[in-house]
Amino acid sequence: MAKELEQQIDQMVDRYRNGKISRRDFMKYLGIAGAAAGLAGGPFGLARNAFAAKSITFHSWGGSTSEALRKYAFDPFTKATGIEVVDAAFTGMDAFLTQVKASYPPGGEFNLAHLSAVYDYARYTELGFGSVLDESKIPNLKNVIPKMTDTLRAISGGTLSAVPYDYGQTGIAYNSKHISKDKAEKLGASLLWDKDLKGKLGSWGGDFRTNMWYAALHTGQSPNNITDMDAVWNALREQRGMMKKYWASGSELMSLLANGEIYATVAWSGRVAALQKQGHPIGYLAPNNTYSWMEYMYVLKGTDMDVAQKLLNFMLEPDAAIAVALGQNYPPSLDPTKVSMPKDIEKLPAFDPTGKLDGYLFADPKYWNSHQVEWTEKWDRVKAGS
Repeated sequence: MAKELEQQIDQMVDRYRNGKISRRDFMKYLGIAGAAAGLAGGPFGLARNAFAAKSITFHSWGGSTSEALRKYAFDPFTKATGIEVVDAAFTGMDAFLTQVKASYPPGGEFNLAHLSAVYDYARYTELGFGSVLDESKIPNLKNVIPKMTDTLRAISGGTLSAVPYDYGQTGIAYNSKHISKDKAEKLGASLLWDKDLKGKLGSWGGDFRTNMWYAALHTGQSPNNITDMDAVWNALREQRGMMKKYWASGSELMSLLANGEIYATVAWSGRVAALQKQGHPIGYLAPNNTYSWMEYMYVLKGTDMDVAQKLLNFMLEPDAAIAVALGQNYPPSLDPTKVSMPKDIEKLPAFDPTGKLDGYLFADPKYWNSHQVEWTEKWDRVKAGS
């Protein structure tokens, strides 16, 4: 009897979500069903779930990323479940974190966020904004590259508050008309200090980590454990005198490379992929311990977990994940040894066919977060010429 009643209620929930019956008739039916079953929790619990599941909020980067998510993940999910995904763009990680802190209850106005870099995962988790995913409700998680989930688990005590969704690198882009592949691979990170390229070098001016990372590699040090800090700052001062431009955005990076104003620079792998697709002679170099990062779907505390987990599992379906990856030029988090990848994914600069991510180094969040204020101020002075 209980099973039959549950099936009938599920059918009514579907009819309500599809607009075939009114809210009033739906609630009337649930009241009758509750009385018939003698249950206060069963059907009324289903009613609460039905209304709670009508929508879920999702914050991301806007632009092509949001367009890809909307087209290949959110709209199909809504069509399949009747649950609306309300997406919004944030202006940056620090600004969004401020909004989350200011919400009431803290994080309560927000559900899922498309965050980037493991140090942000650490910040949100340490502030108590994380949830604990029931991984049994996200069966597609088994196809995610283990190094990515292991990296997050190590931060949140063995559980997950997010699902890794794609990965990329801030590697080195170079103009292959002016720099040979052999030279680039021979010099590695030191290509960014090649005196022959004086006046033709670029870098991302807005991020101290990226610049310190490659200065550490150039001086033979581990970016996550720099022992000779003077060598790093001296290298960055030397490099400044060779710079054409510190770029401020992805579009500016692409313009400088496409127009031949710079020949080598640190660069986001997805932007390099876009330039290569446009036919520009841009090579990509990923020296050992290249600055690597993942993007993940973080579920904030207080979110309806059943809905969130259903959405995350849907987004990890290979068809959806691969389509979104192609839309934003970053490889999906799916392990290519478990899920077959199309040629267009295999051509992406940061793609790893082994699924092991050997040589991909993620920033140690405790190390970098603990020095953020000090090193940001120091980098700003070095960039300014002092």
